[in-house]
Amino acid sequence: MCGIVGVLGKHQAAPILVEALKRLEYRGYDSAGIATVNNGTLERRRAVGKLVHLSDLLVHEPLAGKSGIGHTRWATHGAPSTKNAHPHQAGPVAVVHNGIVENFKELRDKLAKLGLYHETETDTETVALLAQHYLSQGDSPRLAAQKTVGCLEGAFALAFLFHGEEDLMIAARKGSPLAIGHGDGEMYVGSDAIALAPLTDRISYMDEGDFAVLTRESLEITDKNGKLVNREIRKIAFDSARVDKAGYKHFMAKEIAEQPSVLTNTLRNYISADDKNIELPSNNINLAKIERLTIVACGTAFYAALTAKYWFEKIVRIPVEVDVASEFRYREPPVTPGTTAIFVSQSGETADTLAALRYMALKGATVLSVVNVPESSIARESDLVLPSYAGIEIGVASTKAFTAQLTVLALLAVKTAHAKGVINDIQYQEYITDLNCIPRLISQALSIDVAVQKVAQKLATAQDIIFLGRGSMYPLAMEGALKLKEISYIHAEGYPSGELKHGPIALIDKKVPVVVLAPMDALFEKSVSNMQEVMARAGKVLLLSCQQGLNAASDGTWATISMPAAPELITPIIYAVPAQLLAYYTAVAKGTDADQPRNLAKSVTVE
Repeated sequence: MCGIVGVLGKHQAAPILVEALKRLEYRGYDSAGIATVNNGTLERRRAVGKLVHLSDLLVHEPLAGKSGIGHTRWATHGAPSTKNAHPHQAGPVAVVHNGIVENFKELRDKLAKLGLYHETETDTETVALLAQHYLSQGDSPRLAAQKTVGCLEGAFALAFLFHGEEDLMIAARKGSPLAIGHGDGEMYVGSDAIALAPLTDRISYMDEGDFAVLTRESLEITDKNGKLVNREIRKIAFDSARVDKAGYKHFMAKEIAEQPSVLTNTLRNYISADDKNIELPSNNINLAKIERLTIVACGTAFYAALTAKYWFEKIVRIPVEVDVASEFRYREPPVTPGTTAIFVSQSGETADTLAALRYMALKGATVLSVVNVPESSIARESDLVLPSYAGIEIGVASTKAFTAQLTVLALLAVKTAHAKGVINDIQYQEYITDLNCIPRLISQALSIDVAVQKVAQKLATAQDIIFLGRGSMYPLAMEGALKLKEISYIHAEGYPSGELKHGPIALIDKKVPVVVLAPMDALFEKSVSNMQEVMARAGKVLLLSCQQGLNAASDGTWATISMPAAPELITPIIYAVPAQLLAYYTAVAKGTDADQPRNLAKSVTVE
């Protein structure tokens, strides 16, 4: 969630740190700060709000020094304030931290007995105070940091900077991601490669439990057992790390518009050049032997998983359990031999999803992952990684990553059905043909842009909005409601259309818009019946369907949006577009921040 960056460089660190933090803004944050060491002196600057406030502060109160650490904070313990912003400093040590120190209250009490008192409300200050204590006992910075890390329970990525040490930085990782960048006589630390991309294209990813000691000319890493280890240095492509709005008002608008090209890229990476076969990155999983699936995810990825449940049960004919990652492992579900589990995550670092993966792996399950970051923790701990190839997604509300996840899951479902002999060669080819239609139909769906803008102007005045869908449109209804909540702050709920009369219909009146997702499929007539129940109670129905569906059922609706007709398999992917556009233009009409909505973070790396 938070962003960490560290520099041991040849040039002034402050502007480099601020620029690197800008590349981590997509994670979400409410305050920011940096610390540097100059002529042996450790100093820091912190500010609440956007990075521009920190930049303004640095104009009036500049920080010199070629060694530094920086941080964008998303509040967990303690309200957003200058006092609670990172870096936290205790005497000769400054610390930036992503994660949660679960035993900080116990540690705080112990420190108070030693005469070391907290000045902030944060758990991170405990880390700085512990390091200060060990330094005061005569320990070296390295030993003080090691002892400090050994006291901590929870999840963390940490970077330490010390007074009097201009060529030393210490980093530690447990549960939260951290990368190390290798330069020419320079070293860097970052929450991910995006922050470091302009500085170096050579990246090492720290493993769980790693402890790293960095100087400009050296890197020493010990693993969770204290053993010296080498971590692979990987080259990252600068194009994949480029962050640019390309003329769009928001990254979210750009990322919605990118979907035809993104999904073309996804399909090219899975469908053979002759369009006759779906090829997975590895053959080490016997799809024919999969008898049941567990799919685990959070947020928007959870709705992708729910959609995949329809595909796997209807096409592959195997039972599928879908669960929210934050609830899954605490139920301690039984895992039978031969269980296959799929974990879906944009970042590949989602803390709850990663914890669920580790639970299943310990129980002997075969682990597959659908991720957008192939070097992520979830990817590295999976038996088979299925990259989504969405590219960097900056907007907090997921758009292109969601449709890429859906596309990969649909590809996997069709491939599994063929491997199991549930569909024959002719059906297999028909499904591949349908999948190849996705980019074209997404492009057609994007043409509803103007119509959505007009409707969004009216939706922006609503206090409550209901989304309805049947079959595979039900997860899309929930996704549409989530998108709207995330960036417009309007209360919205998604329901299966058939459940309307079992309670939610009590909410219907002339002030509540109801968005109905009703493609012309086998459930269309039932969806129309549910829609009629809404209109009979003065409900304002926005109907989304193909032209044939609108011709059959638009009478009495408040508004309609015409969608391209699509094969049943890929309809949920195509209908993700209006869900995204409705949320985006409603947020624009209300004047909220579509890219960085309040209280939200892009990569949720704490429970």
